[in-house]
Amino acid sequence: MSNTVAWAAVACLLTAATGAAAPPREAPPKAQKQAEAPADDKAALKELKDEVSRTSGSITVGGRVLGYQAEAGLLVVHVKDPLDEEPPPPADKGPPPQPTLAAMSYAAYFLGASAEPQRPITFVFNGGPGSSTIWLHMGAFGPKRVAIVDGEHGPAAPYRIIDNANTLLPETDLVFIDAPGTGFGHVRGADKDKAFFSVDGDARAFANFISEFLSRHGRWNSPKYLFGESYGTTRAATLALVLQQEKGLDLNGVMLLSQILSFDNSVDRVDANPGVDQAYALALPTYAATAWYHKKLPSMPAALEPFLAEVEQFALGDYMTALLAGDRLAPEARAAVVARLHAYTGLAADYIDRADLRITGGVFEQHVLGAETTAGRLDARFTGPTIDPLAKEADYDPQMAAIASPFVAAFNDYARRELKYGEGLQYKYMTHLIEVWDYRHQPPGAGAPLPQATNVMPDLALAMKQNPNLKVQMHGGYYDIATPYFEAVFELHHLQVPASIARNIEIRLYPSGHMVYANEAAGAALARNAAAFIRRTHGAAAGN
Repeated sequence: MSNTVAWAAVACLLTAATGAAAPPREAPPKAQKQAEAPADDKAALKELKDEVSRTSGSITVGGRVLGYQAEAGLLVVHVKDPLDEEPPPPADKGPPPQPTLAAMSYAAYFLGASAEPQRPITFVFNGGPGSSTIWLHMGAFGPKRVAIVDGEHGPAAPYRIIDNANTLLPETDLVFIDAPGTGFGHVRGADKDKAFFSVDGDARAFANFISEFLSRHGRWNSPKYLFGESYGTTRAATLALVLQQEKGLDLNGVMLLSQILSFDNSVDRVDANPGVDQAYALALPTYAATAWYHKKLPSMPAALEPFLAEVEQFALGDYMTALLAGDRLAPEARAAVVARLHAYTGLAADYIDRADLRITGGVFEQHVLGAETTAGRLDARFTGPTIDPLAKEADYDPQMAAIASPFVAAFNDYARRELKYGEGLQYKYMTHLIEVWDYRHQPPGAGAPLPQATNVMPDLALAMKQNPNLKVQMHGGYYDIATPYFEAVFELHHLQVPASIARNIEIRLYPSGHMVYANEAAGAALARNAAAFIRRTHGAAAGN
């Protein structure tokens, strides 16, 4: 799997209380009915419509039984209000045009047995683009999770599904949303690619889903949160502003895991963008953390965090200065930087010099552990056999190879056995939408999408300015090469918002990778921090 496809997959890659959902205005047909349709009824199978399966469950967390109501199914969203569309032509004029719409699959959990309309509700999604939300659902915050082996490739099935002590259900109801074209969902219409497979089209689809979900469940007056991972953080920044400006919906908080807001900061393909050098500097602390973890440093520091503070200072100081100097860098200054990079990464000084001080993520993954072993891109703690020792960059991601099967198998079993949804359907845990994705984005104030690398920092900044009570919590893993933690820190310190607004941002870092929750201790800390964030921000006076 190439780095690009791996990033697209994830890049990427929750005593009983009240909180059950109010029933929809019209109860959609049961999911099982689709499977009962005649096999030759192609038209019926292709029709996109709302579907829902409702179940109840309970888990035991810390000796406490949590009862909950669950929903799983499809919710159809349109590009615009279908009641504003022109009626279809008469039958004798030919078949009506296919409307452009998406049936987005989801799983929702509501604590308790009765509705609590003002309980917090959090909309959760992974990224890609082209990834479902199976990872956050079954790995981080759902009431059940799949047990995986941390840091290595575990045995094949059967896999264990266990009660999730880290679920956020005690603090918030949860809605796990699969992006258009992923999960159990489908898209229709002649303009479906343009409508849904772009930065802005995707954000509007999620905005339409969220507003419709709130209406159907009577939750407009609930404290509302977004939790996005990887490209889901790009989506969350755009979505927060779309919800404010187009839906009149202020959020209480946005939580970002493994953040990327400005794609010029990605270290994946930065060598194809010469002259934009800061990505190398922002990735350096993650390279250093990886070499430290695998004991590849010439001189091993005793503790990680003080070491990373030193590397961060060098990255934005002498290293950035050297990169910006280009071929004007004096030989003695170059030699000094090469020596420091060797000390911080474990890579050979000669190799660093020949690479012109610039090491991409794929190159580092391929070479940091020697010729026979590749480090993980999503989580550099994971390792695997090198496919081609002579290749410049790594050919696959060991963490994705290790965890895809447990997550996919566990979810497919869980969805059908416990959520009672998915019979006769295929769950697309990841797709190749990256191949058709339109990364052009129209930031606030621009008259059209800009022909440049995606950058949604202006969206998040404006959302925070227009809603000065909006709180943001960023989570990152030290061993994440896909979206290096220091890149996220850099972006959040460059939003160009007043100091009073910047105080609404908090940063939490963990000794884990892109999927922080893959490490059990880090996953527990992530859940504690997210839960505390919701508790601090959901009250009526939280922003005062």
